Amino acid sequence: MSAVAIEGLTIIGESINDSVPSTRKLFDADDVDGIVALANAQDEAGAGYIDVNVGTRSAEFMAEMVRRVQQVTSKPLAIDTPDPEIARAGLEAYDPDRAGGARPILNSVSSLRTEMFDLYQVQPFRPILLVSEHVVDGRSQPCRTAEETFAATQFLVNAFCSDGRDVTVDDCIIDPGIAPIGSDATGNIHRLIAAMEMIHADEHLSGVHASVGLSNFTVMLPPKRADGSPVKTPLGSAFLTKAMPLGLDMVIGSVKRKYRLLDPDHPAMLCLEDCLKMEGFDVIMRVREFYA
Repeated sequence: MSAVAIEGLTIIGESINDSVPSTRKLFDADDVDGIVALANAQDEAGAGYIDVNVGTRSAEFMAEMVRRVQQVTSKPLAIDTPDPEIARAGLEAYDPDRAGGARPILNSVSSLRTEMFDLYQVQPFRPILLVSEHVVDGRSQPCRTAEETFAATQFLVNAFCSDGRDVTVDDCIIDPGIAPIGSDATGNIHRLIAAMEMIHADEHLSGVHASVGLSNFTVMLPPKRADGSPVKTPLGSAFLTKAMPLGLDMVIGSVKRKYRLLDPDHPAMLCLEDCLKMEGFDVIMRVREFYA
């Protein structure tokens, strides 16, 4: 049964990631069969891409994981690392023929790491552009406003679509950054939605794709309400319902979760819309009320 129940939404399977404790144990035990099984399971469950993140392990280890994962899936991979040498090794090991000619994703490139675009010469890729950060006085700082996020998007898209690379805006995937809604007292959800509205309305950015790490949105929230009824990730689905019309068409997420689009009067949609009208601790209290 495919996890992808929403037309137009591509899931990048998140399981092969060193930040997942169970996956880290497989890495530490050199259990390649276990890693390969994760890839195969995500493929069968409907993932459009398979993420490969080996943490701070060696470039050689990344290359080996890419080769072994590609032996069991024809889905393209997302080479997930901020380290240029690890990224290079993964891209060099990637065989597009095993993915039907599809290019891999390189996740992710920030405004301080634009030299990673040069790896396009090693292996053509689609970048995930980390537009939740921008450069201030030579240092990377989080974008606090929609305007800063929009400017970071313009900068990174323009940087990738230059220097003679045969690419267009349609090759770019932006990641505007998503934070846990259950602890969002700083207005991240407001910045995110407002930025996506600005990006979606800009004709020069027409065709750009957008992705977030959707599991981050509901992290630490309970799986059940106070009465014991299951939640079934409705706030994640509420976010998709709100963001997909604004250009969100990819997520890094779990193939085990059954995402769906919700009606406007669904309690989760009402909760999200209320949160967008509130500020500070009131947002957190509204989420707690939803779970109560």
